[in-house]
Amino acid sequence: MTRFTTISFRPSKPGIVLSLVLIVLFVTLGNWQRDRANNKDELIAAYLSAGQSRTLPDPARAKPGLHLTVRGQFDSQRHTLADNRVYQGKGGVHVYTPFKTNGRTMLVNRGWLELGADRSKLPDVETPHGALEISGRISEVPGVGRRLGVALVMKNDQWPQLVTYPDIERISAALGQKLYPLVLLLDAESAGGFEGRDWQPVYLSPEKHRAYAFQWYALAVAVFAGWILMSLRRGKSLAENEP
Repeated sequence: MTRFTTISFRPSKPGIVLSLVLIVLFVTLGNWQRDRANNKDELIAAYLSAGQSRTLPDPARAKPGLHLTVRGQFDSQRHTLADNRVYQGKGGVHVYTPFKTNGRTMLVNRGWLELGADRSKLPDVETPHGALEISGRISEVPGVGRRLGVALVMKNDQWPQLVTYPDIERISAALGQKLYPLVLLLDAESAGGFEGRDWQPVYLSPEKHRAYAFQWYALAVAVFAGWILMSLRRGKSLAENEP
């Protein structure tokens, strides 16, 4: 006589509800990361296909990513230092210096300089004097999330100035001149720059978003598999007469 145990599928109502909620949540998050990856692909493609120019374009028609080569002169005295920028594991600043070209002035992100814990001791910003040719890609000013507290008021007689984020309007007011609404990310090969000029069109790559999407989808599958296993019930042992 052979004995065997029956297995039945009897999911509980709370288990169904909880599993369904988690699966929908994880799939939604996976889809969101997948869409973010697709959007980043489009942004990178647009950035790299923006073309090139040797004159500063009209702001209304300027595309982020446009590769620009212009001749002009740096304002060697008035720099804005954007704090909390990390390069190779070290804290520092991005240096924004006004550059005058063809009657216009735009901010140039010249790269990264190290800054110690004492924020009262700002780094020396060596700047080329006289006319020179620079090149780089046009970019939007780095954005900021929710602004808490009172915004920093920049002074017009104290340079360089340390800020949390570069604000075109406030820097324009401190300089006493209108600035071009976009900034130039100075090429690594261009003169007058510092370290950390390996500029990327997006902060997080599409591949990272796809990896996150895979993780969310995997969690959804794990929840479904766990629900199946938890819903299996062992029944009574039955006996079968052997011939």
